[in-house]
Amino acid sequence: MIYNKLGNTNIDVSVICLGSMTWGEQNTEAEGHAQLDMAMDHEINFIDTAEMYSIPPRAETYGSTETIIGNWLHKRGGRDKLVIASKVIGRADWMSHVRNGNARLDRANIEAAVEASLKRLQTDYIDLYQLHWPDRPTNFFGKLGYSYPEESSDNDVAGIEETLSVLNDLVNSGKIRHIGLSNETPWGLHQFLRVAEQKGFPRIVSIQNPYNLLNRTFEIGLAEFARHEQTGLLAYSPLGFGVLSGKYIGGAKPEGARLTLFENYARYSRPNAVKAVEDYTALARDHGLDPSQMALAYVNSRPFLTSTIIGATSLEQLKINIDSVDMVLGEEVLDGIEAIHQRYPNPSP
Repeated sequence: MIYNKLGNTNIDVSVICLGSMTWGEQNTEAEGHAQLDMAMDHEINFIDTAEMYSIPPRAETYGSTETIIGNWLHKRGGRDKLVIASKVIGRADWMSHVRNGNARLDRANIEAAVEASLKRLQTDYIDLYQLHWPDRPTNFFGKLGYSYPEESSDNDVAGIEETLSVLNDLVNSGKIRHIGLSNETPWGLHQFLRVAEQKGFPRIVSIQNPYNLLNRTFEIGLAEFARHEQTGLLAYSPLGFGVLSGKYIGGAKPEGARLTLFENYARYSRPNAVKAVEDYTALARDHGLDPSQMALAYVNSRPFLTSTIIGATSLEQLKINIDSVDMVLGEEVLDGIEAIHQRYPNPSP
């Protein structure tokens, strides 16, 4: 396994991070525990979860993934050898089952969320606590075309200061060790860094955003931050909901697959994305490579990357994904990837 530093900390995290959002929905607790066991056997020390998991979010499964991890930790032990990351949701009026539909990144909500996550995870601390998405109206989850909100940016900055203030108190109390962002923009990351420096609050050490062969928008503004500010990427959806495996080509709907079960997850199924996937899959097979491993190996190799968050619903899939860490892409493959990217640039932002 390869390890990278988590931001400017002294924590080493595996370049492969085990994602967990299917546990409690597509995967049973026993299957989640088996995935954790396999990951540890392959020297993965980084686990990512969130209060809202499993996915798709609903009241009946809210928090179930953290509970599954907590039960495994209680049974297996070795908490000090692991780096556990979780997330608190931002403004989510559509998620009425979380704190009565009034979730915000304010003091009351964050404190309540942390306490609940600690209880479910059966641990005294969370290594990396992330803001799942911004509280302010901005572009994330593939939204295009920025619309200027009626509120002034002063209100947004004030909200960021309150968020950092409570996170500062939680770090000082030992309940969380470090903080990160998710689904964030360059402006947002800049403000978190600026306010933290001005107020002496904890510094952002990572940013968890989507990054894959169909969505390389992180390169446009955030990759430069990752280099200069040590806010490396935790890449989620590195296989674009699994479409980069090629299993959905030709309209195929494999039994039990996410896009078969949840058809509204269409972010990576747009017309140009479908064409790009066909070309990426053909490129991989022309070079005798597994399409999933090629797509993951590309993400793993990016200089701004801290860790690639992989997810799987079977141990067979998980083993294929983990083994991508050993794949080094040759110049001919990399040139082929860039040629396809030029034809279909970021078809699924």
